[in-house]
Amino acid sequence: MQVPRIDGERLWRSLEEMAKIGATPEGGCDRQALTDADREARDLFRSWCVEAGLSVEIDDMGCMYAHRPGRRSDLPPVALGSHLDTQPNGGRFDGPLGVLAALEVVRTLNDHGIETERGIVVVNWTNEEGCRFAPAMLASGVFAGVFDREWAHDRRDREGRRFGDELERIGYRGAVPCRARNWRCHFELHIEQGPVLESEGRVIGVVTGAQGTRWYDAQLVGRASHAGTTPMDRRRDALAGAAEAMVALERMARAVPDAVATVGTLTALPGSRNVVPGEVRFSVDIRHPDDATADRLEEAFAGELAQIAARRGLGHAFERIWAFPALRFDPECIAAVRAAAEAEGLPFREMVSGAGHDSCYVVRVVPTSMIFVPCREGLSHNPGEWCEPEHAAAGCQVLLRAALTMATA
Repeated sequence: MQVPRIDGERLWRSLEEMAKIGATPEGGCDRQALTDADREARDLFRSWCVEAGLSVEIDDMGCMYAHRPGRRSDLPPVALGSHLDTQPNGGRFDGPLGVLAALEVVRTLNDHGIETERGIVVVNWTNEEGCRFAPAMLASGVFAGVFDREWAHDRRDREGRRFGDELERIGYRGAVPCRARNWRCHFELHIEQGPVLESEGRVIGVVTGAQGTRWYDAQLVGRASHAGTTPMDRRRDALAGAAEAMVALERMARAVPDAVATVGTLTALPGSRNVVPGEVRFSVDIRHPDDATADRLEEAFAGELAQIAARRGLGHAFERIWAFPALRFDPECIAAVRAAAEAEGLPFREMVSGAGHDSCYVVRVVPTSMIFVPCREGLSHNPGEWCEPEHAAAGCQVLLRAALTMATA
C-alpha cells in the first residue's frame, strides 16, 4: 500500500485552534479536567470528529471514542489517542498533540479514500493530568481495572466538588461503562517532556516502556525552640535534618545510572522565622526503569534518613504511599513504530518514558506503545512548552504508518 502524507499544516491549525481554549497570557493553556474549558475543548473535538464522518461514543468516565469503521467489523480496531486536559498553567502540546494527530490520521485516510481492514478509534482519555482530581490517569486506570469506578467518581477537587458531579455538569457522563475494550492495539503520540531527543538531534522516540515511580511521605520530628536563645549545639532542628536528607537523596540518585529523585513539597512547623523548626514533613519521588534498582535506592535512602535522625536526635518516619511499577510496552507495537520511523527516514532512538501516561495503564489490557517527538529544552508542564511544527508532523506520519501496519494485520 502507498502510504499517504499527512497534512502537517492542517494538524498545526488544529493544535492552534485547540490552544485558544483555556489560553493563558504566557502562551500556554489552563484546561483542567471537567472545567468549562475542558467542555469547550471536548465540544470542538467532537465537532471535528463528526465532520470527519466518525461516530462518537462517551463512557461513564467521560472518555470519548470516535469510531471509523473498517472493512471487517468482526476484527478488533486499532485505537489511537491521548488527552485534552492540561495542567493549571501548562502547555499546548502535552496531550492534545496525541489526540489531534490521531484525528489527522483519520482525515488523511479519508482524503485518500483508504479503507482499512480494521476500524480505527480516536480516543480522548479523561483526567490524565490529575491536577484537579487526583490521581493522574484516572479514567484510563478505571478502563484497565486499576481503579474502581465509584471510587473514581467520588474523587474531589480542592473545593470539594465530586468528579462524577462535574462530569454530569459539563454533559460528558456517558451511559457506556468505562472498561477494557477488545482493541487490536493502542498507540499514543506525545511530546517527550525531556531533553534527550532534542540534545541528540533525533526526531522520533520509539518508546519501549516506562520507568517505575514511587512516592513517599517523610517526617522528621525534633523540638521547636527560640531561635535567639537556643545554642547551636543544643538544637534539635528538624529542618536542618531534612536539608541534610535532601542533599543525601540527590547524591544517591546521581550515583545510580538512570535514577531520578525529587523532593517536591516541604512543610516546616511551626513556620515562624524566629522559631527553630520542630517538625518537617516532605515528599520524596524516586523513579527508575528497573524496579529492583528502585528498591535498593529506597532502602538506601531510608537507612540514610534513619542515621541522620539518630545523629541529630530526631524522630523520623518514612512511608511509601504509592507505587507504579516499571513496565514494558508490547513488542509488536514497538516494532511497528520502529519500522515506521525507519521507513520515513527519520533519526530515532529507543527510550523509556520518564513520565506516566494513559498508555501506562492501557498496556495492562491492550497491546500498546508510544511515539515521542522532541520538545524545546525538554520543557513541559509549563506555558513555554513547545513542539516544532515539523516534529509534530513527523510524529503524526509515524503514527499513521504504525496504525496502517496494525490495521491491515
